[in-house]
Amino acid sequence: MAKKSQATWGGRFSKGPAELMLTFSESVSFDQRLASFDIAVNRAHTAMLRHVGLLSGKEMKAIHRGLKVVESKIANGKLKWKPSFEDVHMNIEQALTRIVPEAAKMHTARSRNDQVATDSRLFFKFATDTLVSHLERLQRSILNLAERNQTVYIPGYTHLQRAQPVSAAHHLLAYVEMFSRDIKRLETVYDDANWCPLGSGALAGTTLPIDREFTAKALGFVDARGRARVTRNSMDSVADRDLFLDFAHACGVCATHISRVAEDVILWNSSEFGFVDLPDAFCTGSSLMPQKKNPDSLELLRGKSGRIIGSLQALYTMVKGLPLTYNRDLQEDKVQVFDSFDQLALCVQVLDGTLSGMTFRSDRCQDAVSDPGLLATDLADWLVSEGVAFRDAHHVVGALVAKAESLGVPLDQVPQADAEAIHPKLSFDWRVVFDLERAMKAREGIGMPGPKQIRRQLNRWKRAYGV
Repeated sequence: MAKKSQATWGGRFSKGPAELMLTFSESVSFDQRLASFDIAVNRAHTAMLRHVGLLSGKEMKAIHRGLKVVESKIANGKLKWKPSFEDVHMNIEQALTRIVPEAAKMHTARSRNDQVATDSRLFFKFATDTLVSHLERLQRSILNLAERNQTVYIPGYTHLQRAQPVSAAHHLLAYVEMFSRDIKRLETVYDDANWCPLGSGALAGTTLPIDREFTAKALGFVDARGRARVTRNSMDSVADRDLFLDFAHACGVCATHISRVAEDVILWNSSEFGFVDLPDAFCTGSSLMPQKKNPDSLELLRGKSGRIIGSLQALYTMVKGLPLTYNRDLQEDKVQVFDSFDQLALCVQVLDGTLSGMTFRSDRCQDAVSDPGLLATDLADWLVSEGVAFRDAHHVVGALVAKAESLGVPLDQVPQADAEAIHPKLSFDWRVVFDLERAMKAREGIGMPGPKQIRRQLNRWKRAYGV
């Protein structure tokens, strides 16, 4: 059964939308979270209308008083969101109009198209700021963990096989690098969001004498020198969804990094590795096996990454075939970015809590890193220093490893006669390389895991984050 014509756009229609259509097309159930941004846009827009003479001072003040009342009702949970008004913008306008009749003039010289584009950009500025703040706290926690574990050594892995020794601090600093790139990506999204589309109208602006720069400044869309930043093409301003894609991409990459960290720590926590103990607060037990302590926080972090990456794919699919300018498909864009933001914000905080309470088991780490095979490459380097070409040295050490395996002994315990039979240079003191402290001190080049280099990197990051 059809309803009355919709209050905000129904002049063209003799009948209102069907109940099913209202349910299908409403967005206020999820876009109501834009309410604070929408109210800010309403304040700035009406201030601009007063500035150019399209509203009187009395009308503007009445609207602003009414917006304050609506804002209070939203904060107190007293505003009833009505699907019949479709979205957050019309719900606020209708609630305001019931308080102050002057609100009927509030939508002068704008469309919901440029209104939602502006609300969304304010959301992205807020969301990126929030995520950067969470990531910086995570960085500090990782740096503190690295600081405490500079002398704990573990095997580094390639193909999930023991490769070369590194300090736990060096491994942790790799995460700091990863998350620093995530911060840069989010900061880029913030900067790209910092352009005001308000005044673009539905797609072709307005014939009324508005001042777009006034509104941009009022909403904080300014450069470092305080100059207004307004979008340059009215059609692109309302059709553009690059920010949604860029934000979802930044969230997806960060979620992937979190998933990779989680996988490392899950392995380290397993009985087979036993490198770390995880905090009880971020683990659970088994309903059947009383001895179990499951790394559920980390497993959920791995799983959440797929959800966040999926939001990006949904956005790509939504946008790829749309003609300019606005199409109703774009209503669904907010579901994806809101979920990406919510889930990633949780993930960063959960990873922070998990790593903050994690401790390394130095005894188990020492057992694993004492494998002399981890220093096979050091032996090849030693042969190079003795004048052997690297390709030959690589072959020699490979043969020595094969001999150790055939004899069932560690690499550094191959009998001297067998070693010399493989290559005459092994008649020298080749076993000197099987000293972990020596091996680590030999790795002091930029970006390497030597103790001095680790200290330099820690100091650099600590200065950056004020740790």
